[in-house]
Amino acid sequence: MSGLLHRASEMEELDRYQRGQGDGTSMERNMGNGHNQGSHLQFFGQAKKRINDIFTEMTEYIEETGAFVTETNANGHSILEKETQDTMAGFKEKVHGIKEVLARDHMKVAFFGRTSNGKSTVINAMLRDKILPSGIGHTTHCFIQVEGTDKADGILLTEESDQPKSISSIRQLAHNLSAVKLKENTLLRILWPNSKCQVLKEDVVFVDSPGIDVTPDIDTWIDKFCLDADVFVLVANAESTLMQTEKNFFHKVSARLSKPNIFVLQNRWDVSAMEEDVEEVRKQHMSRNIEFFVDELKVLDRKEAENRVYFVSARETLACRLHQDKGTPTPTGILQEGFQIRMFEFANFEREFQQCISKSAVKTKFEQHADRGKSIISDIRQIMEEAYSKSIEIKDNQLLTRGENADRLDFLSKQLCLLTSEVKDKIKSMVEEVERKVSSALNDEIRRLSLLVEEFDRPFHHDPMMLAIYKKDLHRFVEATLCRNMACRCTSAIGRRLDVVQSFLEDRLLSILPEERKQQIFNVPKRDFEIAYRLDCRNLCADFQEDIHFKFSLGPTALMQRFLGAKGARAALFGTAGALGQPIAPPSESHSPLSQQDEIVASLLSTFVSLSSRSTLGVVVIAGVGIKAAGWKVIGVTAALYGLLYLYERLTWTTKARERAFKQQYVEYASSKLRLIVDLTSSNCSHQVQQELSSTFAQLCHQADVSKEQLKEEIKELDNAITKLKDVSAKAKTLRNKADWLDTELNSFVSKFLKQTLL
Repeated sequence: MSGLLHRASEMEELDRYQRGQGDGTSMERNMGNGHNQGSHLQFFGQAKKRINDIFTEMTEYIEETGAFVTETNANGHSILEKETQDTMAGFKEKVHGIKEVLARDHMKVAFFGRTSNGKSTVINAMLRDKILPSGIGHTTHCFIQVEGTDKADGILLTEESDQPKSISSIRQLAHNLSAVKLKENTLLRILWPNSKCQVLKEDVVFVDSPGIDVTPDIDTWIDKFCLDADVFVLVANAESTLMQTEKNFFHKVSARLSKPNIFVLQNRWDVSAMEEDVEEVRKQHMSRNIEFFVDELKVLDRKEAENRVYFVSARETLACRLHQDKGTPTPTGILQEGFQIRMFEFANFEREFQQCISKSAVKTKFEQHADRGKSIISDIRQIMEEAYSKSIEIKDNQLLTRGENADRLDFLSKQLCLLTSEVKDKIKSMVEEVERKVSSALNDEIRRLSLLVEEFDRPFHHDPMMLAIYKKDLHRFVEATLCRNMACRCTSAIGRRLDVVQSFLEDRLLSILPEERKQQIFNVPKRDFEIAYRLDCRNLCADFQEDIHFKFSLGPTALMQRFLGAKGARAALFGTAGALGQPIAPPSESHSPLSQQDEIVASLLSTFVSLSSRSTLGVVVIAGVGIKAAGWKVIGVTAALYGLLYLYERLTWTTKARERAFKQQYVEYASSKLRLIVDLTSSNCSHQVQQELSSTFAQLCHQADVSKEQLKEEIKELDNAITKLKDVSAKAKTLRNKADWLDTELNSFVSKFLKQTLL
């Protein structure tokens, strides 16, 4: 009823207009000239531009996120799965495909109807020009698509060739009466200048079709040309009711599309001017069409269906618009009575059609793309959220590990300082112990040197050359035996003690080293340590001069050495002091005359002995004194015994005696020399032990230093990794927030263009 009331108000307006105008040309300028037709159609263009801008931003965003994922995987972070890179590439391909579709998207209206119902004439009227072939009978033989172009002249394109053709050739290609016929499911494309048609300029495409009653292959037509149509216009013949053929067609369309937008144009309504019961026929057509929409197709409610049926005359509308554009009045013979109402109907159809196709096209063309875009953004956001969360988690773990390593490094450094101080004390104690032990053992060996020398068994000869060889062998024997004895007494004990200290060092170091470095301690090769006792007797006793000449034990020199000692005898013999080692005192009165006389004689003889051969004169002096005191017999017996003793000693002075004297002299000399190097030798041995312990500790400390360097390197690597993870988390957070922003943009697009109702 609202549609009828709306049309009644329009009729009143027409009546007022008819009282002031005669031919309707000026009316056409006001209502159907097409200059205000873009208001609704621009909505599609705005939506298309906006969603294209959003997907352009999405393309840049996906490239940015793809580069981020690639870089993250390249840096070795186990943040994202390797398949994520392929997933991002898939998103990029999807968005690229959507952009290509969006670039081609347009509002498409398909015109269908039975043969000779005026489909082509309706399109020509909307285009305001005779573009498509029209006439009585079966005219259009194939599908014709009319779309806009920015070029100045129109062109014709065929499926068989990309070579443009003249518009005039369409009658030879598309007209059913032409000798050159194309297949019925062939599509011809007409690119018509946008400057000549405002509707085409707003991305509207018209598709003209052959009659749906000329071929049974309707399903193929629908699949090929209708699935992407936004509006279907059924051009019916007002002289007949809605036919079953037309109903079947839209049933098939409705089966493939959810609630298609359908308009019905009851064309050729100008014939109603010659009928008497026009309103009854109009009501009959309206009722049957509404019943078809509401009850059969179930695509509209009754109120909406009333605004989808129009009674028009495409022929009259086309004629008026052609003459209007030329600035000439329309011939009255062309127009039938009441043409103003039919032109208003056509204009109302165009207005309602534009509003419907704009909303429908935005929904059908962009809703799916918006949903896919939201899905892609949601998936990418989830990936970025995962990257952000995982990078934060890994970073926290890395920070924890870094703190643990820093504590381990600090602990290791402090423990090494304490261990170094403790080891120094251990080494000092060990060195002192070795020094005491070696010194004690060497002194014992020096005291036993005579026994050791007695064990030396080599042929002895007093010949200087042979004696030199004997001394050389004796040096070597003494040195080797002393070293062997020292090794037996000291090396084992020191070695055991050294092992204890080394084990202590290892245990102490193992207690502070990380687990992964402890095995390296056991892999340190153990070397055999043995103290070298460097006595070097050959050089030590190089100045030894033996005295193996025969010396009578009761000779003056021997007696003087025995009673005065070696130094006193040497001084007495060489005149460096008194004969008895003290100044000669003046004679005392208490002495007897004989004693005084003897002392005077002895003093004179001593003076004489000092001036001549002291040994011989000493014997003479002693003999003189003895003769005088004891008598000649006693002296003779004594002299005989003295001579026999001398002879005995001289005869017993054999090579063995010389060897014993040599060894005794060597022992005395070597002992004195060896006592001089006791401290040096003990210090040398202790130094060897100190070197061994220091070397062992240095090797162990090297493992600790390696551990410290490894900890420092790990801390450095962790610092670098933490810095990179911070960058990754910051970048992931930024990309996640950008995904939220793009999702907001898509929601805004949905709210503005898909949910908004045009007024």
